[in-house]
Amino acid sequence: MGYSWTIGQFLSGIVAIAIGFLLVWKADWLLKNFGTIPFAEKYLQTEGGSRLFYKLIGILIIIGGMMSATGLLSPTIEWAVERFFGRLIR
Repeated sequence: MGYSWTIGQFLSGIVAIAIGFLLVWKADWLLKNFGTIPFAEKYLQTEGGSRLFYKLIGILIIIGGMMSATGLLSPTIEWAVERFFGRLIR
């Protein structure tokens, strides 16, 4: 299997990294403007469960953006689908 890397993947990865950074940086602003998330407050039982949730989502977006920018996202998703759903497909 050969994977090709394109400039579009790189640029979309950079944009995703920027969006993830903004989510982490402005988590308090998001909390003030969009309110708390009941799921996060229930299961992330810290003082600011929703704030932590916003930051975790931002970090996951940053990681996905880095993987997209370097061309590792497609092979990783393909591996995960094959690993977890390969028996169901065959």
